Amino acid sequence: MMDNRPTDDRLFATINATWPAAATVKAGPWLLREGRGGGKRVSAASAFGDWQEDDISAAEKAMQLMGQTPLFTLRPEDGKLDETLAEMGYTAVDATVIRLVRARDLTDRPLPRVCAFTIWEPLAIMREIWEVGGIGEARQAIMERVSVPKTGIFGRVSDSPGGTAFCAIHDGICMLHALEILPHQRKKGLGGWMMRAAAFWAVANGAEWLAILVTKGNVGGNALYASLGMEIVGEYHYRMLPQREEA
Repeated sequence: MMDNRPTDDRLFATINATWPAAATVKAGPWLLREGRGGGKRVSAASAFGDWQEDDISAAEKAMQLMGQTPLFTLRPEDGKLDETLAEMGYTAVDATVIRLVRARDLTDRPLPRVCAFTIWEPLAIMREIWEVGGIGEARQAIMERVSVPKTGIFGRVSDSPGGTAFCAIHDGICMLHALEILPHQRKKGLGGWMMRAAAFWAVANGAEWLAILVTKGNVGGNALYASLGMEIVGEYHYRMLPQREEA
């Protein structure tokens, strides 16, 4: 295991800082997030205090007023809330792990020439690649509102555009998000080189660690990150209230 690795609280603070909700509000025992179409990570409520079942109903109403389906994020210590939501009919979705490596460990090889570049603002082709991967305007808006050090990564392979990613640094941790490789450019090693490009940028900007979030079901992604020595150091999942069909 890695010595002196960041605590879970530090890792989750980095998630919030490097992929922030449009707005947050503390209400009772909850931190409520307004996602504005940016996906689960920026829309889910999380508990930070003691709660009662009536508090869940209040959180549901608040999220519905935001125009959002009731959704909670659950860390391992949220076992009781997880059980209660399951009993209320909430469905578990998107079990996710946090993978981590010392950034300098991925700077042991020089990047191939004209392989991966760090750049901000994103080039038009980077935005197009994100769009192909389902990372549209609402998720790209998340990147724009990040206030900590950040960059995009543009990857090339076979003498043509291949992929893109976003990363940002908080509290000594560089977290990479939105890694997308064009379908016809996959299985050429580009993902690994883009992770290494992120590591070089992280070290140059004072970060000790490189982290990424990946769903447990993403077999290819987990294999790549494991091959780079990125260990699983945390996890979370969501519970979502299924939308009822109108009669």
